[in-house]
Amino acid sequence: MPGPALFLGLELSTDQLRATIVDENLELVGVEAVDFDTALSEYQTQGGIFTTPGDAYTTPVDMWVKALDFLLEEISRNHEVSRIKSIGGAAQLSPNTFSLPNTPVAQDTFSHSHALSIEAMLGGPDHMAARVGTCANSSLVAAQILRVRETSPDTWARTGRVQIASAFLASLISGTWIGMGEAEACATGMYVYASGGQGHWDDEVIEYIAGSREEAWRVRGWLGDVDVSGGGRRIATVSRYLVDRYGFEPDTIIASFTADYLSTYLSLVPSPSDAVLSFGPMDFLLTSAPHYLPSRLYSVYPHPAQDPSEKRKYIIMLTSRNADVPRALVRDMYTKSWSAFDRLVSVVPPGGSIGLDDKLFSFWLLQGDSHPLSHVKGIFRFETGVKVNEFRDLRANPRCLVESQALSFRVRWARMTATGALGAAVGRARGSSSLVTSSAAAGRARQLLGAPPSGLGLSFDPYDSSSLPARILTTGAAINFPAVASLISELFNAPVFVPTTQLDSAQITPHRNAPAKGYPGRAALGGAYVARWVWSKERGTGRGSFEEEVRRLLSKRWVTSGGTPVRTHVGGETPAGSGANTPYGNRRTGFGAAVLEEEEEDTLEEEMERLGGDAFGEGELAARLRTVTGSSTATSATTTGTSTSSSGALPSTTFTTPEIGTATPSSAGEGTAAVTTLMPVTALPTGEAETQVGLAKVAEPDVDAFMAYAAIVPEYCRLEGMLVKALV
Repeated sequence: MPGPALFLGLELSTDQLRATIVDENLELVGVEAVDFDTALSEYQTQGGIFTTPGDAYTTPVDMWVKALDFLLEEISRNHEVSRIKSIGGAAQLSPNTFSLPNTPVAQDTFSHSHALSIEAMLGGPDHMAARVGTCANSSLVAAQILRVRETSPDTWARTGRVQIASAFLASLISGTWIGMGEAEACATGMYVYASGGQGHWDDEVIEYIAGSREEAWRVRGWLGDVDVSGGGRRIATVSRYLVDRYGFEPDTIIASFTADYLSTYLSLVPSPSDAVLSFGPMDFLLTSAPHYLPSRLYSVYPHPAQDPSEKRKYIIMLTSRNADVPRALVRDMYTKSWSAFDRLVSVVPPGGSIGLDDKLFSFWLLQGDSHPLSHVKGIFRFETGVKVNEFRDLRANPRCLVESQALSFRVRWARMTATGALGAAVGRARGSSSLVTSSAAAGRARQLLGAPPSGLGLSFDPYDSSSLPARILTTGAAINFPAVASLISELFNAPVFVPTTQLDSAQITPHRNAPAKGYPGRAALGGAYVARWVWSKERGTGRGSFEEEVRRLLSKRWVTSGGTPVRTHVGGETPAGSGANTPYGNRRTGFGAAVLEEEEEDTLEEEMERLGGDAFGEGELAARLRTVTGSSTATSATTTGTSTSSSGALPSTTFTTPEIGTATPSSAGEGTAAVTTLMPVTALPTGEAETQVGLAKVAEPDVDAFMAYAAIVPEYCRLEGMLVKALV
């Protein structure tokens, strides 16, 4: 007799193909992964991709097919596949055809100019966003198809079908062509969304990228029909091949597959007042929205897991392409390890200076990014409002980079809410929070900091946090850094939470976006959750929306297990000291201060001497190193099980965050201090509601720090505007 039902989630990421299996209560029961670089080394990828001149990043399609075969072999060997009732999944958004043996991945920017040409044809970013829901970016399928036509006519002639990676993965599982879901169609740059399943491909855009009306008919046929069901139903069953070779049941459900960032969002079951911040090769900030209100300021998609009977829901997304690569580059240029990078972010004062009027700003725009910076490329630094080639104190670079990346999201969030995209009740007004900075309090803060009561030249009040998220739910390697978690919490004046699966994995490999062995990928977990939800709906046992059903199941699991936290891994190494299950780890202070062990202080002081003297004030940095204050960010003060490599390596050329042991001779001088291990975040005491769904708090906000950052927002916006207008 087969045992209880199981549910499989697949995730096709840049560097791995992952599988996560959960039971009916959403308890983790299995994790498998195929690493492209090691398991399929014959393809000679680095981080799962090829890099070539011109910002082109591709991956071999045949490698994906072989990886799926390897993965299914592992699943059938280690699990009872006959118990798997439903399969969901996710993949990076990229067009895929076998006529193009190496397909672009999401990080590819070689199509940026083609995206801009489509935008110009439609009348600019405002007109394009209003029409097809997004403005120009390199990931647009429309732009990548246009590039193929212009640069590879032979490939164009051989093509008979175009699929995004998630639909391609679902097609391999089902043995039939699977069309893309409506959420992903809205990200192609050629789909006109309309409620009630009335959306359609944009004929004018398709004709433009095809070059003629006759070819447009071909492209329309390549794309196929869009699944407008909302993701709440079976889209296919597994293929006969999977039944015969691996032992799946013939009626195994295939649920809708979607983009990896959307599946990650689903795995965190956020509330309407939350924001999901995902760090990685590209950084994403997502939140729910009640209406489809497109704008050049953001992208908006239909929620990928909703029933037709529900009121329509949407997800708004802000994106940054300049993410892991600038962080890794700054690490290589100014420090010898991620540990030193984290400590420099921690001890350098906010804004790179202790003064109020001499803040430092940097913009690392190595690739064309989202609006309004789509035309800006380069590295820009400013001291006292003046462009400089390099900061006088090199130690400011890591903190100024992370601040710039976080400030960009903070400012763009505020601009987004000012459009009314979140409805009448925005930010914390959509939930309940004690962290709201009222208008009166914001006014007092402006007076204390010397800011005018109004007329800051902004479309929003940077001192008022009532429109900001009530919680920041985060994933990705960067949030494993204690100083980064603290900075995000301070900038948004909100607590920061990390999935306990990632928190425990970070104690083993804190520097990698990919989870440690035995730990689930979040997008794969989201796919498994969707598979469970679709199965329950088909059986008539589901209750409410996707989020309601997942919370109900996890709450039920919590009660029946006697309050036991969710399992974070299956097999692999068991972490120590994360605080996820006993959330009382040692703490570091927030607002730029740090508590360091004596050995760490010596290492960091050597780093400071190498990079230059104390430019932050007489003895200021040394004093900050030895300051012990109340904590807002958690980190372990004990050695973790992570090991480091002593072998030197070249700076990373891929979008995968480099290994922590990677070190290069710094442009600031040859260092001699040993590379130390990054001590990742650990859990602060976390409420029961968050613990039930597998979240752990890692940083608490500091209102004083939030107000200090609010004071520099106008200058950040002024400098950004100068870059956009090419005035510097």
